[in-house]
Amino acid sequence: MSTVGNLARLAAGTVALGAAGLGYAAGIERRHWTLRKVELPVLEPGAEPLRILHLSDFHLTPGQHAKMRWISALDRLDPDLVIDTGDNLAHPDAVPSVLGALGPLLDRPGAFVFGSNDYYGPTPKNPARYLRRGDTRRIHGEPLPWEDLRAGFREHGWVDATHSRQVVEAGGRTVLISGVDDPHLNLDRYPRIAGYDPAVDLRIGLTHSPEPRVLDGFAADGYDLVLAGHTHGGQLRLPGYGAIVTNCGIDRARARGASRWGSHTRLHVSAGLGTSPYTPVRFACPPEASLLTLVARPTSGDAGRGTPAHASEGVG
Repeated sequence: MSTVGNLARLAAGTVALGAAGLGYAAGIERRHWTLRKVELPVLEPGAEPLRILHLSDFHLTPGQHAKMRWISALDRLDPDLVIDTGDNLAHPDAVPSVLGALGPLLDRPGAFVFGSNDYYGPTPKNPARYLRRGDTRRIHGEPLPWEDLRAGFREHGWVDATHSRQVVEAGGRTVLISGVDDPHLNLDRYPRIAGYDPAVDLRIGLTHSPEPRVLDGFAADGYDLVLAGHTHGGQLRLPGYGAIVTNCGIDRARARGASRWGSHTRLHVSAGLGTSPYTPVRFACPPEASLLTLVARPTSGDAGRGTPAHASEGVG
């Protein structure tokens, strides 16, 4: 067999493999909605567990009925508190879709901050931009009706944590929830919420994009837990390597899941439940919601050791 023939077959095989991978990423994995379960030891010794449902990055359009049904079904998890860290919208008519998807979850204690894709619609972009370190250009699409979404959330009793310090009762605990506007758009103003409040059982910080400058602020103020989204977990991950990029200032190892930030604060980054309509692919990074079970910290000197256990399971 000639060398030319071998090269031709190799090229054809590579193209076929690439096409199969793209078909899987676009047609299967991006719809494989998954529940990630995480246990985090952040409560006072002896405290009963508290369940938080962490949602992020729906990027909903009005026709995504299967995703909407999957989100609604999460109510059966019976969370004590629901947190939404933004990028809910991907279409100017999607507010009713978001509210409908959340459905009974809106009747539970909840809090939210918004992301860039609540304020501006998606636009076609060159995916290679995300691989260029230091490329901070922002390309905005059409304005989205984020005020309507905020009104819908607040009408159901959810608190807007954007640049505010809110106290919420959840699971029999008094929880301080503070947040910033989206650091990805440089809208964060942490000094507006800076400070320490000892008269609560738990302190939770919210940010859409997990930028280190914001995480440092929460850690310095003694927050127990910070919740974020934005990264999509990298969206495309390589087995044995992980996320290729994070699209923000944190390192690749923190692109999804739980980690420490400083000596006291735990960070949880959601890989989110959607993608931009212009890049509808995921690989080795299924869309997810997270059920965080907060448990008591160890009482011994082991409190600063180890990492929280993770377990993911497909749902629907």
